[in-house]
Amino acid sequence: MEASEARKGMEEGVPGLAQEAVLVKSVSMPEGSKTVLGYDFESTDDDDDTGKDHATRVLESMLYTGFQATSFGQAAEEINRMISWRLSDEEPTGEEPADHLDPKFRAGCRCKVFLGYTSNLISSGVRESIKFLVKNKMVDVVVTTAGGIEEDLIKCLGKTYLGDFALKGAELRSKGLNRIGNLLVPNDNYCHFEDWIMPIFDAMLEEQKREGKLWTPSSVIDRLGKEIADEDSVCYWCHKNKIPMFCPALTDGSIGDMLYFHSYKNPGLVVDLVQDIREINTHAVKASPRKTGMIILGGGVCKHHVCNANLMRNGADYAVYVNTAQEFDGSDSGARPDEAKSWGKIKQNANPVKVYGDATIIFPLLVSMTFAKGK
Repeated sequence: MEASEARKGMEEGVPGLAQEAVLVKSVSMPEGSKTVLGYDFESTDDDDDTGKDHATRVLESMLYTGFQATSFGQAAEEINRMISWRLSDEEPTGEEPADHLDPKFRAGCRCKVFLGYTSNLISSGVRESIKFLVKNKMVDVVVTTAGGIEEDLIKCLGKTYLGDFALKGAELRSKGLNRIGNLLVPNDNYCHFEDWIMPIFDAMLEEQKREGKLWTPSSVIDRLGKEIADEDSVCYWCHKNKIPMFCPALTDGSIGDMLYFHSYKNPGLVVDLVQDIREINTHAVKASPRKTGMIILGGGVCKHHVCNANLMRNGADYAVYVNTAQEFDGSDSGARPDEAKSWGKIKQNANPVKVYGDATIIFPLLVSMTFAKGK
């Protein structure tokens, strides 16, 4: 009996409404539609003749796995487009300055990459992934929060330890231990930080009085990166490689505590926000003829600051968000890339990607599939 006859026989006696509801005929899928296909561990041996181990091939297969795995694959593709773009990929418009038509100039003109991240990622081991990027000059502009600065510096002065999410706050307080998720930071680390940073603030105040030095959050960070002189530090490599590091909420953390104490011990230090907003916006506005790309880990201030700078050029050309925030409370942290398009923070013809996931898992894997391959 043919399959169609068998099905017809099974359908006899089935109520028409149920039959219509369940057996709706499918339309043909568009030409080129991709099928869902995860990695088959039995299809190849680990370390086969491609030179790729199982882990690498699993990551490559995520694009067709579905759910957030597919978003991960799309994010890797977006970052690779971002870092591989050259002006030579574009046809001249006929309106460029003469020097922009030089083939050597066009081949060397790359996308300007803005990297934003929250402080908890520096507290975690993602710090090493970020350090890899700035050490090797793979990003052009960095935006973070106060903790993203101080935790980087504090790790040069004392260690952060693994703990547990379930540890009791009151008990930890009595022992002088601070909890960041399942990480523990001894309070002594912050005492060492105060001992280290106060003389630097004194010197900065003296330069302000003697030379009329205008300090901004980014110049303060650059000075701290210079003073720490530690190759494990993100701030150090940003200073060494002249990568601007912006922090519009510089006082929202231990650095703010230190500035507060310093204002009583040796008052007068001034840090100007206005010059920094001018500088980061100028990085976006004057990026042309380069394209710009945004990689933003987490939400809040660092996410909005990167996006708002790119608004000044009518939007970034590439964008990847990695965070766990939802859009339903109207927060900027949870806002999807399409909302940024409505503000002109991402270009209308861009193909941005958001990965809903923990950046401590997602970002090192993304780096391994993108920047690390290019190195």
